[in-house]
Amino acid sequence: MLTGKKAVIFDMDGSLVDSMWIWPEVDRIYMDKYHLTAPDTFHRDIEGMSYVETAQYFVDTFTTLNQTVEDVMQEWRDITVELYATKVFPKAGAVEFLDLMKQNGIRLGIATSNDREIAEAALNGRGLTKYFDSVRTSSEVAAGKPAPDVYLKVADDMNVDPKNCLVFEDVINGILAGKNAGMEVCAVADDFTKADEAEKKAAADYFIRDFFDVLKNTYERC
Repeated sequence: MLTGKKAVIFDMDGSLVDSMWIWPEVDRIYMDKYHLTAPDTFHRDIEGMSYVETAQYFVDTFTTLNQTVEDVMQEWRDITVELYATKVFPKAGAVEFLDLMKQNGIRLGIATSNDREIAEAALNGRGLTKYFDSVRTSSEVAAGKPAPDVYLKVADDMNVDPKNCLVFEDVINGILAGKNAGMEVCAVADDFTKADEAEKKAAADYFIRDFFDVLKNTYERC
């Protein structure tokens, strides 16, 4: 998995940290406040979207919502920043894996669909910021996942050829983004995407339950 790799790039939510539980809770709080009902395709519709793209989806989908994209994003931030800073923790084995990569001179990056303020709250809250050479969000590039833009941006920041990067992702659109960037991708198990596990394995190069699978060489080849 790591042979020939010069950089490892992580999606953040559901891949590096256990945070996917936050989003249904934020959605619930927000939708209850404005008496909104999510369409049946809601979660799949927004999967992989950048923060800005998701806010635009809300404005376009919920026609009774009298808010701008900026209003929606700010309200979400107010709800989520504290949760990320205080109640989000790394995946099992993640810190040990980060330590090993740093010891071996592997460059590390974050390519997240989340908002930068929230990403920084999560990383700072658990002392993870020091590990990363580049942290980029989908809002900082032309298109969100499954477009490869954010992964290519992180690779460019670190001056590493995409073919020498390994990606860790937990959702289909993120896996496709990594593959579209010309990178190998390891799918990460997460309760939030358990129903998509077979599809994730079909799209990825590797699969892990947690980062101890990498450390112990017990990962699956797909």
